[in-house]
Amino acid sequence: MNQLISFFFGFVLLLALAACESTPKNTSLGKSVKTVPLSSVFRLTKLKEIDAAILEAIGDGKAPGAVLRIANSGHVYRKVYGDKSIKPKRSAMQYETIFDAASLTKVIATAPSIALLVEQGEISLNDKVNRWIPGFKKNGKGAITIRHLLTHTSGLRPGLSLRQEWIGVETAIEKAKAERITFQPNTRFVYSDINFILLGEIVRLASGHSLDKFAKKNIFQPLGMRDTGFQPSSEKLGNIAPTEKLGEIILHGEVHDPTARRMGGVAGHAGLFTTAKDLGVFASMMLNNGNSGGRRIFSKETIELMTTSQTAPDIKIQRGLGWDISSPYSSPRGNHFDLGSYGHTGWTGCSIWIDPSTGTSVVLMTSRVHPDGSGNVIDLRRKVATLAAESLRHFSFGASDSARVISHKAVLNGADALRMRPDILPKGSRVGLITNHTGHDRNRNSTLDFLLTAKHVQLRALFSPEHGLYGNLDEKVADATDANSGLKIFSLYGDNRKPLKDQLSGIDSLIFDIQDIGCRFYTYISTMGLAMEAAGEAGVKFIVLDRVNPIGAAKVEGPVRLGKTDFIAFHDIPVKHGMTVGELAQMFNSERSYNVKLQVVKIQEWSRSQTFEKTGQPWTNPSPNMRNITQAMLYPGIGLLETALSVGRGTDTPFEVIGAPYINDVLLAKRLNALGQEGVMFVPIRFTPSASVHQSKACGGVNIIITDRTKLKPVLLGIDIARELYSIYPKQFPLLKVNRLLCHPPTIKAIKEGKTIEQIKKIWQPGLERFYKRRAEFLIYN
Repeated sequence: MNQLISFFFGFVLLLALAACESTPKNTSLGKSVKTVPLSSVFRLTKLKEIDAAILEAIGDGKAPGAVLRIANSGHVYRKVYGDKSIKPKRSAMQYETIFDAASLTKVIATAPSIALLVEQGEISLNDKVNRWIPGFKKNGKGAITIRHLLTHTSGLRPGLSLRQEWIGVETAIEKAKAERITFQPNTRFVYSDINFILLGEIVRLASGHSLDKFAKKNIFQPLGMRDTGFQPSSEKLGNIAPTEKLGEIILHGEVHDPTARRMGGVAGHAGLFTTAKDLGVFASMMLNNGNSGGRRIFSKETIELMTTSQTAPDIKIQRGLGWDISSPYSSPRGNHFDLGSYGHTGWTGCSIWIDPSTGTSVVLMTSRVHPDGSGNVIDLRRKVATLAAESLRHFSFGASDSARVISHKAVLNGADALRMRPDILPKGSRVGLITNHTGHDRNRNSTLDFLLTAKHVQLRALFSPEHGLYGNLDEKVADATDANSGLKIFSLYGDNRKPLKDQLSGIDSLIFDIQDIGCRFYTYISTMGLAMEAAGEAGVKFIVLDRVNPIGAAKVEGPVRLGKTDFIAFHDIPVKHGMTVGELAQMFNSERSYNVKLQVVKIQEWSRSQTFEKTGQPWTNPSPNMRNITQAMLYPGIGLLETALSVGRGTDTPFEVIGAPYINDVLLAKRLNALGQEGVMFVPIRFTPSASVHQSKACGGVNIIITDRTKLKPVLLGIDIARELYSIYPKQFPLLKVNRLLCHPPTIKAIKEGKTIEQIKKIWQPGLERFYKRRAEFLIYN
């Protein structure tokens, strides 16, 4: 009863604040940073529920007090509750209270410092830890990279042993070097302080400054985070919330974490002290893509890199660079903020969660370990975050959570990854680029422009495929000069299809960034294969910025090529191969014995069954007559026929119509509809193409309408059309020409003999079964 009376007495001193950060601490409830009524931004009933939840937790002994800060698009609600300390004497909580942030150190100091060094080109996320900490590789740790440390997928134990007495940073690093891995890197998630102890040391070695000094100079001071840092001075002691009793004293202004204490208070995993206000400033910078008050702290790409999933696709836990996205530690996300949000917790009772989709940050500061270590705020964090989302007047509960997840878990092609991970290209790289107008990121920023302006690399040469750099040519392409950069554009669809050795002189990496269609006779993969061969011969590294297969990569269809290598039939693969360019590059390198040093920059957040419209990526016509995803879906089958009849080139709907002057459109549509092909129907039409086969001739034919993309089998569709045309018009329809792109004489023979589509499929099956086994070795994505 006495404890309860004391608790309620403490709340006579409760301070309520809802205002901009510069207002006095006794500002009355009801204002926000933009001086609009609080009720226009937040639902006041939900704010009261948050108050009640925090008061209940304090009453139950979960924490002595708390500071809450909720920000949404510039509007701030803040409030203080209970006590800063209970022992040795009771003192009221203040908004300016400084807290031991514990593991928030990882995401406010250490990971951002590493990310900044990556942005500056000083280190790479793919650097082996042993590069920076010699001797680390022993005991099976040689494969561990900086990225593995940041994502807690290194295989290291959760923490250093404290059973024996030891002291000092050097000793801690030696102990980390002596550790053994408990599992292979990048296969599991195990939260580990050792990871960030090592990262703190890497900051020192790469920058020449200790972690505390580097973070202060490059992050805290530019942001005006005046009360954030390691080893707080004695002048600030009165504002610091004490933590736990240690022996006969209560830790006050000294780091709570025992390992960080042994390391002198500055460590990559713990040791930072901060306030709710300073964390709010940091969160605002993150939400503003690295900008704060007109000053850029990080690039937009670095912010994306830090806050999107960097764990392997088969690891269910999702972590950014330090940041928690989805894991057992994600209680501060609550029930509503989506999987595009991120945050972190600290052992002592502090937490931060940031939701870019709503422009919201929630900071909850407690010293739950005061005075005896028995407090617990895990459930409180979840309640506060859930109610914080519900308090936002503009938070749309009508949209499903999954819809928000999709919008924020956008598929990222290799070109996007290159911007988010500039360390993919080491500092000083001299690169060549094979690209065209499709080589851009999800915001349509071209890879060419990125490489031209990147300070850490030199773009030395430019190569273009069929249709040229701008994708607007339908004939032989000559060498040219890029007007913007002045670089010579070497055509790979002119006198040469393969880069010449002297064109690769002075280049150490050749980058390929072109959107493919997913069809064997679409020539961009041929260009890639020949360029890989040239790179291997010249000793140049080949980098593929992988892109989604726009027609999906789960299904394979059509016969495997028979015959010799041709520019329109480059490799022994089916017509619809079900692979990305990155996967094909791996296959080519192995099966064609190129022995080129190959790197595939992988797609993120994509599954094989996803077709282009489900990725969130912008469509750019890969070639003049490939104008939408419908045409791309039909292309592997309808494209087969374009040497034998018009497939709509010279019309507004290429690959959606087929025809010839001798065709009775009504009859053909009737015959094709009678076949019962799933996913399509046929409408009789007449048209006059202005280009290609049957140019300027009136043609009868059909318009092919997709009714269900999931059931569409385009190659079977093309073969069925060829079968019907040969059946109706055996003398007029030039069946042999179909083999130019099909590259499978047994199929042509079967059509001539009147075989059914099922009989033809059986002819394909042995080759397909062998291909499936070959293909499996090179698949990257689930």
